[in-house]
Amino acid sequence: MAKAKAPPPSSGGKAAKKKKWSKGKVKDKAQHAVVCDKVTFDRIMKEAPTWRLISQSILIERLKVNGSLARVAIRHLEKEGLIKRIVHHSGQLIYTRLTTASD
Repeated sequence: MAKAKAPPPSSGGKAAKKKKWSKGKVKDKAQHAVVCDKVTFDRIMKEAPTWRLISQSILIERLKVNGSLARVAIRHLEKEGLIKRIVHHSGQLIYTRLTTASD
């Protein structure tokens, strides 16, 4: 007695289709300012001291400047006495606005 062969697997169904991986979304490269012009400097001096939390990454995001320019701006604001340091860590410096005695 010969054994009967099992029918070949059908080509239809979900298991037979090959998975098509999505390419994902590509984020555009940011075009941030690398030199500080008069308009950017005025915005930094006017807006940044009013924020509750000031860090390099926040300056980059809100004012569209690059990282080295943000670091220089933060050092300048601290030297002028417009902001005060909260956390000093090698990776991240966090500052806040100056508060008066009534706050």
